[in-house]
Amino acid sequence: MAIQKGTRHSRRAVPAVAVVLLLGGCGGSPQGAASTGSAGPAGSAGRTGTAAGSKVPEATTFTTVSGAPKDAAPRSVTGGLVVRPDGPVTVFDRPGGRAVATLPAEQLGGPTWVPVVESSGNWRRVLLPSRPNGSSGWISGDGLSTARTPYTVRVDLAKRRLTLLKSARRAGQWPVAIGGAKTPTPQGRTFIMATLAPAKKTPSPLVLPLGTHSATLDTFGGGPGTVALHGWPDTSVFGKAVTHGCVRVPKDALRTLSRVPLGSLVLITA
Repeated sequence: MAIQKGTRHSRRAVPAVAVVLLLGGCGGSPQGAASTGSAGPAGSAGRTGTAAGSKVPEATTFTTVSGAPKDAAPRSVTGGLVVRPDGPVTVFDRPGGRAVATLPAEQLGGPTWVPVVESSGNWRRVLLPSRPNGSSGWISGDGLSTARTPYTVRVDLAKRRLTLLKSARRAGQWPVAIGGAKTPTPQGRTFIMATLAPAKKTPSPLVLPLGTHSATLDTFGGGPGTVALHGWPDTSVFGKAVTHGCVRVPKDALRTLSRVPLGSLVLITA
């Protein structure tokens, strides 16, 4: 991974603040699959989560950002540029335009790394972790830490298969379980938002929340319906459409994906 401006683009597992919201929405968590920590700042996905002293919401997995421009190329790869705000930064609907949100420096207890999908001068268009799915926004290049990740995660819903690419070359491929007919895994371009370490009795040792949400469930488990990559103890589910939107992956896939930098692009296609 190429690092710019001396930034250390590391990932670290943080204590689970919303794991029960993620696993509880992925279909039939085994008994005892409880999380530790609080459920986070909001249960409803519709909550605005307005930052103190601000008239616009924070862009987090718990909020809805109105007026954010839709991702214009939801099936396209990027050059791997990812950025992290050194502090809260204002998100605009266009360079120098109307403020629609504030992007905080942390998400779910870890650093906020988001992918850059377009640049214009010193402005960066990034994907947001908020509802509605596919939300993006423009932030100034000032006050950002930057890095590049060589990884792209592709989830093929038709083949029920996840492929990890490194520098456009296949680094791993696995069968996965995806959302069922009534609770499909959402399509589009998103990113790995965080790494959560749940309690020992949950179905997965790690959960990797994505910057996207269920399109059919406004909330589950009291949380915002965040979609995640995570493991599952019953290997018979792989290759099937049985979840509430999350993508269940084999043990070795989870181990490999846990080393992929935050902000790395995830493309989910039919």
